[in-house]
Amino acid sequence: MKVSDIITESDKTVFSFELLPPLKGQNADKLYRTIEDLLEFDPKYINITTHRDEMEYRTLPNGLHERRTIRKRPGTVAIAASIQYKYGVPVVPHVVCGGFTKEETENMLIDLNFMGVKNVLALRGDKLKSENIFKPEPEGHAYASDLVKQIVDLRHGKYLDPELKNNTPMDFCIGVAGYPEKHAEATNPDVDLLNLKKKVEAGADYIVTQMFFDNQKYYDFVDKCRAAGITVPIIPGIKPLSTKNQVSVLPGIFSIDIPEEFAKEVRKCKNNDEAREVGTEWAIHQAKDLIAHNAPCLHVYTYGISDNTRQIAKAVF
Repeated sequence: MKVSDIITESDKTVFSFELLPPLKGQNADKLYRTIEDLLEFDPKYINITTHRDEMEYRTLPNGLHERRTIRKRPGTVAIAASIQYKYGVPVVPHVVCGGFTKEETENMLIDLNFMGVKNVLALRGDKLKSENIFKPEPEGHAYASDLVKQIVDLRHGKYLDPELKNNTPMDFCIGVAGYPEKHAEATNPDVDLLNLKKKVEAGADYIVTQMFFDNQKYYDFVDKCRAAGITVPIIPGIKPLSTKNQVSVLPGIFSIDIPEEFAKEVRKCKNNDEAREVGTEWAIHQAKDLIAHNAPCLHVYTYGISDNTRQIAKAVF
């Protein structure tokens, strides 16, 4: 099923979560165990992240430096298809601008369509660690809104090659990212909202938010979106804090606020185990409140760790 249909047809908040593909050289057993730990809570779909190439520098025996291009987590398409067929749960692979040309994107979408995958999340993606600003591939997209347009073109059978004949349409449901506290690179929240509206006007079917730790930020964000004419479903994404240092690291990485009440409890923790427990309890509190406010879906960023996500799901579903 398409995510948009899942949400529309449900009369209650549904459950979904996000996973990372395994690192190159590893098998998928741990990922499968994570899924199996959560199946009893009836996840309606599972997101699979996509990671661009990275630049790695190595020092050679002669003292010179060699730059290598590597992709640490390949396999998004295969993992997505295997999960959908192994467990019968719809998957949402991420499709990103960064590191991919338009042709590579089209080929990825063709593969997904052949495998019966009907949902994607269209993202610009992160800039390289070595870059100050995001730089698209020479034949790639600079903005997620342009990526959405390419996927919408395929809905109408419009491929990159204008000479192709009898083209098969690909009817993907398209999700995009929203930022309740604004994207880290956005000039201000108003500009960020305009960029989000461009993605929706380009054809996005729903929005999933970046993590947040103050639910009021999400409620205010939804209100601003509706006032701006954005009518598609807006799914809250939450992340249970798992280590003590995340309370100081996450705000800098994602440009988000940590409520002082929460930060104070984390600072009291003697170790990561205690911080993990506090983080899980906070996420459960968030989840209960979001469900009470009729959020369409509760989307949990697991990063491949199921025990705290399981605790959240057990407490609210």
